[in-house]
Amino acid sequence: MGFGQGLSGLNAASQNLDVIGNNIANSATVGFKASTIAFADVYANSRVGLGVQVANVNQRFTTGNISVSGNQFDMAIDGAKGLFRLVDNNGAVSYSRNGQFSANKNLEIVNAQGQRLTGFTVTEDGMITNQVAPIKVPVGNIAPKSTGAVDLKANFDSRSPVIVGTSEGIVSTGTPAVVKPSFNVAQPENHTHTLPVTVYDSLGNPHQLTQYFVKVAENEGNSEWKVYYQFDGKFLSSPTGTVAGKSGKPGEPGMPSSGTGVASGDYVAGETMLVHNLSFDSAGRLIGPYANVDEDGKASVLPFELSITGIGEDGSPAAPLNVTLSYNGSTQFGGEFSPSFTQNGYATGEYSSMSIATDGTIVANYTNGESKIMGALALADFNNMNGLQAIGGNAWVETGASGQPVLGQPGTNGFATVKGQAVEESNVDMSQELVNMIIAQRTYQANAQTIKTQDQILQTLITLR
Repeated sequence: MGFGQGLSGLNAASQNLDVIGNNIANSATVGFKASTIAFADVYANSRVGLGVQVANVNQRFTTGNISVSGNQFDMAIDGAKGLFRLVDNNGAVSYSRNGQFSANKNLEIVNAQGQRLTGFTVTEDGMITNQVAPIKVPVGNIAPKSTGAVDLKANFDSRSPVIVGTSEGIVSTGTPAVVKPSFNVAQPENHTHTLPVTVYDSLGNPHQLTQYFVKVAENEGNSEWKVYYQFDGKFLSSPTGTVAGKSGKPGEPGMPSSGTGVASGDYVAGETMLVHNLSFDSAGRLIGPYANVDEDGKASVLPFELSITGIGEDGSPAAPLNVTLSYNGSTQFGGEFSPSFTQNGYATGEYSSMSIATDGTIVANYTNGESKIMGALALADFNNMNGLQAIGGNAWVETGASGQPVLGQPGTNGFATVKGQAVEESNVDMSQELVNMIIAQRTYQANAQTIKTQDQILQTLITLR
């Protein structure tokens, strides 16, 4: 036995302790991946080996625990497949699992080294593209959107009495109508239900569109309701007194396969008031006006359109408001009036925060409750993750051994998902590392003992006479 084997053992055990010590030192480093060391024997022509050598040091790309950070820019990759793609000011690309980010003076999302996080860009209509660019923090206001649709679903109480004296003006064809203003909102007995809805014009100014529902007739099990429309306290009226629409009998599905009733009017004082008729059958289903019947015999009511002009009379040059009103899904059962509605307009809003969805979608949130997709995070994967070269700062660069990166959006094609306002902790198993350290220490001591034993043998030979 020579000194070479013992020395190689000491060197290998020392490097093993270095790896273990590095793992322990980075046990609290966000996104750190623990390393393991592999050994191999030294080739020899004789049966007696020449010792041991370090074959490789690999990193374990398993997922660490996810912890909440509360920082709106932080992100955690929840899964083994995927690395953040970063680019520096010189265009050099690197990759990392450290999701601790902030915004720089250019409102770009960067890590502690100033490298910019990249993602997929988005078109004006919110479609995510395949183009990759640095992600920027959204700023500024979101433009207002004029209300274009109001969808109402309600149960109209079938127990409601017919309002006497308001049936004048019911159109036998089931079309929207214009009637003389016999309806009086100041008299609660003249209407059955009231529903105010806030809508927005093209400049984001709010307006109140109030609907008054009046039960006016019950014929052969079917019920008829009138709907009056009030805009900012004034009833919608038609100066011409005309409304265009398709024909169809009240209470029966209409013959046309498609079509809408269109009313054109101003909310200034007029001689006639716009009124819309709703029909329910004996089963409580909404069947008119202009109901279409599908192959299963189910009826759907086509929407009613209002064109409201003159909304800029207070000095605001807002465009005319064209609102499509839909009542599909409404019923008439023996229960309380229970309306629910949605409308698609909103006022302008200021940027308030940014959020990251699990699929990496980057969303800007605004003070008016709206949100806007600003892009999507781009994750990178490699055929051989251990072929990546570590460059410090919890980052790697590609090499010939790693192969070229494959980019994808989180949650697609096997890529991990992402959690916003969270970070991935180190995947170091402290208890395992302490056990490994004890083993490495004993290995070092044992190799030192072989050298000591060899020294004693040589000393014995020297003292022979």
